[in-house]
Amino acid sequence: MENLRSLHWPLVLGLGALALLRPLIRIIGTQTGIEEPPAVAIAATLAISLVWIAVVGLTGVAHPVLTLVMVGLTYAVLSILLSAVLSPVLTGELRGPLAVPIAIVPVLAVNALWGLVAGALAVAVRRARGHRDDRR
Repeated sequence: MENLRSLHWPLVLGLGALALLRPLIRIIGTQTGIEEPPAVAIAATLAISLVWIAVVGLTGVAHPVLTLVMVGLTYAVLSILLSAVLSPVLTGELRGPLAVPIAIVPVLAVNALWGLVAGALAVAVRRARGHRDDRR
């Protein structure tokens, strides 16, 4: 619990919110009638991951792995809320994880895993730079 309190929460929230670019790209494409090729989603995910890894890997942020797991979970919660707010406006009905609550756990798990992988890569960046105190 102490590790959670020591996280840099503005950073966690900011990086989690940054990942909202993924669903926003899809929403904009859908609303403008542009079909999004799978490469766009993959490129957006990679770009966001690189930002997460760089920000945490190139700074002295405490608990890099835990930080990025929490970033992934923050993104999951924000995307679920975004879906809940925008789907009724854009489609006239609630869609997404809140419409199918059993989907909430997998969304949280997948995004926590995303953060875990990014956190491990951020630790690798730190070690490559000679930083030894990773306080995972």
